[in-house]
Amino acid sequence: MNENIFGKVDQYISDLLAPEDQILKDTIKSIDEEGLPQISVTPNHGKMLQVMAILSNAKRILELGTLAGYSTIWLARALPENGQLITLEVDQHHSDVARKNIENAGLSDKVDFRVGKAMEILPQLIENNEGPFDLIFIDADKPPYTEYFEYALKLSRPGTVIICDNVIREGKVLDENTSDERVKGVQRFNKMLQQNKNVTATIIQTVGVKEHDGIAIAVVNRS
Repeated sequence: MNENIFGKVDQYISDLLAPEDQILKDTIKSIDEEGLPQISVTPNHGKMLQVMAILSNAKRILELGTLAGYSTIWLARALPENGQLITLEVDQHHSDVARKNIENAGLSDKVDFRVGKAMEILPQLIENNEGPFDLIFIDADKPPYTEYFEYALKLSRPGTVIICDNVIREGKVLDENTSDERVKGVQRFNKMLQQNKNVTATIIQTVGVKEHDGIAIAVVNRS
């Protein structure tokens, strides 16, 4: 099969169901202009996040990994008037760029920016009783994905949806002898997810303009 077909179908779906408006296009443009890495979710995945937020009737969303705010915009647009999204970003410059993009999108009243290491901010959220969240999106550094997920559980309620991006790494998760710390991180995460009795979960394999990867989707079990 022609591998280009995956990118073409991805574009077909985007054009039909996830067309980018000027605000989203400007957000992607800002990534290049500000020297950030082009690692945002695709339009299709952004729309999927939005659909999941609507499905879960999300009023409170937590995001790990802001970058330029592209996925933040998709998610925040699903919130009701009184909804809130807290987004965590380790890099101050990234957060500053995202803040401008969120302001441009008219969503500043719904988005709360926290800058610093997620492993330090997450315990603070728990201590300050800022949960539970209805949807949590994890798209940050891969080695501590397992720990991020464990904190996410503490900030959840029964029915909370937890979505984790980039958990297949172009199939490199199959290599048990890998030296790539990002791959090792998601391998450890995937095995944890298999054994975790607190959630019902699956991984959706993805292909498209960003090639081959996967998204883990978990729902916190009801007692």
